Amino acid sequence: MQKQNRPTLFGYGLTTKAIAKKLGGECIFFDDNAKESFKDEFGNTIYPSSQFDPQKSDLEILTPSIKPNHPLLQKAKHPISEYDYFLGDSAQKKPFNIWISGTNGKTTTTQMVVHLFQKRGAIGGGNIGTPLADMSMEAPIWVLESSSFTLHHTKSAAPNIYILLPITPDHLDWHGTKEAYEESKLSPLKNMREGELALIPKGLRVPKSDAFIVEYDSNESLANTFGIDRAKIDFKGAFLQDALLALITTKVLYGELDYALMNAFIKEAHRQQEIIDNKGRLWVNDSKATNLDATIQAVKAYGDKELHLILGGDDKGVALDELFDVLKEHKITLYAIGSNEAKLMDLAKRYAIPAYALNTLEKATREITKHHTKDSIAMLSPAAASLDQFSSYKERGDLFIKIVKEF
Repeated sequence: MQKQNRPTLFGYGLTTKAIAKKLGGECIFFDDNAKESFKDEFGNTIYPSSQFDPQKSDLEILTPSIKPNHPLLQKAKHPISEYDYFLGDSAQKKPFNIWISGTNGKTTTTQMVVHLFQKRGAIGGGNIGTPLADMSMEAPIWVLESSSFTLHHTKSAAPNIYILLPITPDHLDWHGTKEAYEESKLSPLKNMREGELALIPKGLRVPKSDAFIVEYDSNESLANTFGIDRAKIDFKGAFLQDALLALITTKVLYGELDYALMNAFIKEAHRQQEIIDNKGRLWVNDSKATNLDATIQAVKAYGDKELHLILGGDDKGVALDELFDVLKEHKITLYAIGSNEAKLMDLAKRYAIPAYALNTLEKATREITKHHTKDSIAMLSPAAASLDQFSSYKERGDLFIKIVKEF
């Protein structure tokens, strides 16, 4: 039997398992993958989703990936996110919290902010892999990478600082429309208070908010607004914007701009990771580019030379015309792989971009080596998720590196 004052947990996933562990086990879960009820090693009971009775639940916490139209949510009377549970109105103690979201770059920006604030005891979590239940309430600052899924489900919690990177349509198979996706990304503003800061790209339908909102449209506008010298930052391309946004947080809170500390940040693998092969040719592993905006940023960063570009995977139903409008302005040859290969080849034909249909990453990489020179750049920047052929973008990137090192 479940202990009193325990929330019902929707989805037997990383987020909800961590909450159950923090509460000492003996919690009730409802999960789509459960065909019949069972107990786990912590005394939790997992039931099939169809057995949920809303009359027996006073509070439901859900794993972020549950879609808005899921039957569990249609039945639930009190559904909240993990953000609401730990940082919402009923939370007795909560650290100063910085939320970071956007279509592309939110992981790097989160890691950069943690890097700059580490000496002040900041810790990072959220969508980067650490559930809030596993984060210490004694830490003075929480830096949370925040997915559109989590933001959609959050009702009362709000950040002290909200950083939103540029957004382009993504996860439309979950949100349904680009307008719904945008609304989720902007939803934290509704609960923010006077004196709290939000950095928001220009051109969005910003809801009414008591926060101090700064809208930006370029790296130059960010640097000028907050008095940052871009020449002192070593990063380029999309990483420059990540660094600017991270530096703004230290400037706003402490009046501090530590360029040396910022430049000491080590970029995560699989995002514009440069590799030189045995013939002196440049290859770029940008496997983490799982959406079109990430690939657009990469093309703009490297598109001053002839580019051999590997595209393809699960594009999550997003239209790719915006990407191809950028590609046509550069000297690019495409190497299409993955489940959307046919779609990519049709677009390449329509936009008059030379392309090969190669299905797999290995075939594409080996085809590129026939054409790649010291004067060109070869890049894996798929603009798509990897799960159609790989277990993760990391596995995809690791295979790319392994093959390149053979050349």
